[in-house]
Amino acid sequence: MATRSETFTIEESRPRERFDSFLRARFPAVSRGAVQRLIAQGHILVDGQPVKPTHVPRAGEVVSIVWPEPRTAIAQPEEMPLHILFEDQDLVVLNKAPGIVVHPAAGNEAGTLVNALLHHCRGELSGIGGVARPGIVHRLDKDTSGCLVAAKNDFTHRQIAEQFAGRDVMKIYDAILCGELTRERGNIRAPIARHPTHRQRMAVVEGGREGWTGYQVSERFRGATLVEAQLHTGRTHQIRVHFQHLGFPLVGDDTYGKRHNARLREVTGFFAARQMLHARQLAFIHPRTGKPVKFEAPWPDDFAAARQTLRSLTTPAS
Repeated sequence: MATRSETFTIEESRPRERFDSFLRARFPAVSRGAVQRLIAQGHILVDGQPVKPTHVPRAGEVVSIVWPEPRTAIAQPEEMPLHILFEDQDLVVLNKAPGIVVHPAAGNEAGTLVNALLHHCRGELSGIGGVARPGIVHRLDKDTSGCLVAAKNDFTHRQIAEQFAGRDVMKIYDAILCGELTRERGNIRAPIARHPTHRQRMAVVEGGREGWTGYQVSERFRGATLVEAQLHTGRTHQIRVHFQHLGFPLVGDDTYGKRHNARLREVTGFFAARQMLHARQLAFIHPRTGKPVKFEAPWPDDFAAARQTLRSLTTPAS
């Protein structure tokens, strides 16, 4: 199995923190259970020696990690509820619920959108994505809701993928930001790449891949702003990273806006359990008919409730 290695030096002692908790905070995409397994298997060493999960991190210690490459998961059909916005012989457009992983991977081999699609489509999905990602042309983060298109055959997959690559797909998102954004509209044009030290995160990095997000304010609240964002490029975590770069990370985004969300909670008492990001509209040319199609996904309950709560906190009576 292919692997990759990583080494870093602990900059500050953490006398009240366990080693596994320390690593979980540094690598938020990795579960604590997975961290503990890697420690037990000797894939994580401190100064070249194995340690226990209860080890106390000390400044100057050198941590070396060997990350096993995730094995390809062969997805199995599962009966799960799907909110279908449109379906024909070539494609299916879904309103993805928050909290659902799009495709299987090590540690998430069941309960994904692919498992549900395999059951719903009776296996009639494009094979271009491989055994782990049949039908998947693009993806949304686990905690992002909204429009997602899947292809039922390779012709459709190739045609839609070319439209995504050529920036011919219109992608409109709704996002609730921490803070009161001053400008009514604007464009964020900043390159995005892997974070230089936090490898599970993305960041605005000079020399990274082009990133372009347009936005306009939809509604203002006390301590927060609802915006409509249009993706002109499709980088990983693009909207989350770009608004963090502006100083207005997404409400509920613990990865990119933990401090800002803590401040919002302190000022208003409001807290969101996941990032408030919803892919509301998706438009492209139908590969078979050659006609433009546009789909709109209604907000999930938690997003609508967040806006209503923030509205109530903004009224003069509050």
